[in-house]
Amino acid sequence: MTYVVNEACIKCKLQDCVEVCPVDCFYEGENMLVINPDECIDCGVCEPECPVEAILPDSDDASQAFVAMNAEFSKKWPNINHKGEVPADEAAFRGVKDKYKKYFSPKPGQGS
Repeated sequence: MTYVVNEACIKCKLQDCVEVCPVDCFYEGENMLVINPDECIDCGVCEPECPVEAILPDSDDASQAFVAMNAEFSKKWPNINHKGEVPADEAAFRGVKDKYKKYFSPKPGQGS
């Protein structure tokens, strides 16, 4: 089992999870983060750190649509190992549904 970032992260990208990850398995896109499943050690410390509940075990039904997406983009985007700037408008996107279809960007972020 590993952890997966889902669409709740899109346009929020708070990055509290990055600060606690002991293996630096987060990768940064333009408007969200993903977890590399080959690097995640399933410690679970990132899950409670996410205030928008965007991190779930890959065994959770709500994660299934994002397992392959996390694997794919963690190979394309740069690694992030410390918290960067949070989007200024993140509060406006908390709780918004179906963000993947409307707002997901495949572009890479800055990384660390």
